[in-house]
Order: sequence, then C-alpha cells, then structure tokens
Amino acid sequence: MSNRSTSDFNISTQITQLGRDASKQAGFVNVPVYRGSTVIFPTVNDLEHNRAEFNYGTMGTPTIASLENAWSALAGAAGTVLSPSGLGAIALSLLTTLKAGDHLLMPDSVYRPTRNFCAGMLTKMGIETTYYNPLIGAEIESLFRPNTTTLFLESPGSQSFEIQDVPAMTRAAKKHNIATIIDNTWATPIFFRAHEHGCDLSLEAGTKYLGGHSDLLMGVVSANESWWPKLRQTYDLMAMLPGAEDCFLALRGLRTMHLRLKEAEKRGLEMAHWLSERPEVMKVLHPALPECPGHELWKRDFTGSSGLFSFVLKPEFTKAGVANMLDHMGIFGMGYSWGGFESLMIPFNCADYRTATTWQPGGLTLRIQIGLEDMDDLKTDLAEGFARLRAVV
Repeated sequence: MSNRSTSDFNISTQITQLGRDASKQAGFVNVPVYRGSTVIFPTVNDLEHNRAEFNYGTMGTPTIASLENAWSALAGAAGTVLSPSGLGAIALSLLTTLKAGDHLLMPDSVYRPTRNFCAGMLTKMGIETTYYNPLIGAEIESLFRPNTTTLFLESPGSQSFEIQDVPAMTRAAKKHNIATIIDNTWATPIFFRAHEHGCDLSLEAGTKYLGGHSDLLMGVVSANESWWPKLRQTYDLMAMLPGAEDCFLALRGLRTMHLRLKEAEKRGLEMAHWLSERPEVMKVLHPALPECPGHELWKRDFTGSSGLFSFVLKPEFTKAGVANMLDHMGIFGMGYSWGGFESLMIPFNCADYRTATTWQPGGLTLRIQIGLEDMDDLKTDLAEGFARLRAVV
C-alpha cells in the first residue's frame, strides 16, 4: 500500500478518495446510507459522558460525517457543516458571526434570498445591513463602523457576475477583527480557494455543482481554524442537518464534480463566445471575458469558470419578444436553479432591488446555464429563439 496521503494527489484524484474508507465499509467502495435518530449506549457511564462518535441523530451520522470530512479536505478548511439548502447555509453562516446590535456589510449584487433574510430575520434581531458596491475593493474599509462584525462577499455576483477583490477586502476586514463570509457557489473550491484568499467562512449551495443532477437540496459551510468551533456550536444549537439520502447523493456527485466542472467551463466559454458574436446580443457577462466587471481579478484569483453566466440584449428588444423567445424553447428550460445536466435560461432585472448601485445594463438581461446537451443542438435552439425574439419588437 502506498504511503502517500490523499493531499499528495491532484484534485481529480483527491475527490475520488475523500470521505470514504473501504476497510470500514465491509469492502464496499461507497459509504452506506445511515438513517437514524436514536444511538444506543452500552453503559450508563457512556451515556452520562456522551461517549460515542454520534450521541443522537442530530449530531450527524457516518454518512453525514463522510461528506463533511471530504468537503473540509477539498476546501482546505478546519471543519464543515451541512444544511438542507443553500439558503440554510447562508443563514447558518450569518447566525454564526452576528448578534443583536451588530452591523453587516453585504454586496449589492448578492443572491436575492440573502437580501430577504437580512431584511426579515436579521432586522427582527436588531442587526443593520448596509449594501455596498461589489467592486469597491479595499475601500470597503471606509464603510466599517465600530459595530461592524461581518463582511459578506459573493464573487461573482448573483446574475450580474461582478468579481470582487476578495484578498484586499479580507485583509481590510482582518485589520478590524471583522469576520468574512463568502458565497462560493459559482466557483466551488475547485476554481476558487476561498480560505486561502482570507475568507473565514465559505458557503455554497451543494444543490448546484456538488449534487450535479438537479435532484437534491444541500447547503455546505466550511470554516477556518479560528471560526470552526463557533460554526459547529451554531450548527449544534440548531440541528439544521440534511437527510441521509441527500448526503449520499452529494457524496456520489462529489466523485464526478471536477470532470463536470471542467466540462461546464469548456461549454460555457464556447457558448459565451458564440453569444458575443450574435447580432441580438450587446454584451456577455461572463467572468472569463474582458467586458465582465472585475475580469482582471478573475484572471488573478480563479483557476477556472463554470457554466453559468448572463448576457444583455440590444436595447431594441422588448419583454414581449423575450417571452416569445423563452416560451417556445426546445431544449432550454426556465428554472431558478443551475449546476445540473440540463440547460436553463431565465430573464432577470436587478434594478428593482439594488440599493447601493444602479443596474443599467442597456438592455434586457438573461441568465443562462449550459448543460450537457449537444452544443450544436443548443446553438440551434438559441438561434431559433433569437428569431422569435426578433419577430416581436
């Protein structure tokens, strides 16, 4: 048997090895599904001292621990906890770092349900949220207050895809003992090493690329050494854990995530370049393209891109035209998630809810997820859609 540890291998090998040990699984390759609430203790002494790896189902199971341990190794984290959804991971992270009376800084480009959580739950707790321009960089320091305890980042931004200067912003936060949280769903630890770039907590919707097949909901939060005990304490107080089958599916998705992300990157770039040449398209918002805000930061900090991006139509097109385009697509579906095998496309408009910046892209905007269908078929589907768009002006 080799003396090399899993960390000695390249990423594509690592994710086939992490979170499983055939010698503890009766020789089977995959971790079995453990379902359970009650854990039996052999003696009173064991019961009184909680002497067990898991003392109750809310503390986890071997299936859950396998996924947590695998993700910690992949992310370079001290520890990981899971939740039943991506929004659950966002809530869990914020409740770990915030308390009543605190001030939170949130990018104006953030995932809209995150804004809703701030306006609803956090406002009721007496926590004030200030939204900032996602491209502010190191000047974020000018927004710090004596009671600012948390800086939230999302790079790229939801729908609008601005890339943030994460290293500069986390350095500024550390000078003032401010915790940093990043939503890293788009890149995953494979394309962006959040903890290495200074983030205390890194979260993502495992619903997307970890699951990979649009058949589970999952949230993942990892923490560095200083924040791991606090994250685990918050998790244990809430018992916000996903089901055993979802964790099993996530572990299965992990094994192919690197291959799927690399394929998503290749297909996303091909489609982004194709769309940039279309006469109906004014601009493509893909971090790997120069016209995307923060592109130079993406080149510096990221090792790849995924299959989700947006594009802006030329100003002559109308909502009715977009509806005529989308209502009759043959392959592209309309749905809010992404990261699965199917291609998706939705219209969006950030103008209604942005408060720190003005969303004026110059035309109607669409977010697109490139799935695993044949690329020529996808281009034909879009070309036919663009014809319907042009037919209604």
